[in-house]
Amino acid sequence: MAVESDVLDELHRLRNRVPQLTGSLAATVDGLVLAHDAPGTEPEGLAALTAAALGVAHRMAEATARGGFRELLLRGADGYVATYAAGPAAVLTLLADGRVNVGRLHLEGRRSGARIGELVAARIGHDRTRPGDRAAPGEHTTTTPADPARPIGTLPVRTPQRPVHEPRPQAGGHRRPI
Repeated sequence: MAVESDVLDELHRLRNRVPQLTGSLAATVDGLVLAHDAPGTEPEGLAALTAAALGVAHRMAEATARGGFRELLLRGADGYVATYAAGPAAVLTLLADGRVNVGRLHLEGRRSGARIGELVAARIGHDRTRPGDRAAPGEHTTTTPADPARPIGTLPVRTPQRPVHEPRPQAGGHRRPI
């Protein structure tokens, strides 16, 4: 069974456990949809927005020394959007109405996120072979495990640098203070 159908099964089970869910989506940290159960929602758009929010959340956690990303909760006038880490390569986004028990949402979202992370990690381990390794027919291939050190949703961060040149003296022979 493909990882997409396993993930979709998990999303359906989650919806049965939390009846106030109005939608769910599993996506890669890059914003590609793995599976969705979100009627009335554009899954590709939600996955892209999730990836963008994930990048911002990761940077905020890093800038405030709060550790790696685990979850993000948005409360709107009509309900909640919750995003949970699902291993190093995926995220789970849940849509819930305003009367949801937020504690239950977190409990079930974390559990499903962990399960989806396991499913995706197992699939990545089976799909990723070392570069240059081509298996002959009947030959066993070696797989490379997912990189557990890669933080979720990382984006390159450019740190501003001081100029390397010396300031030129201004008219009158005076130098500007640094």
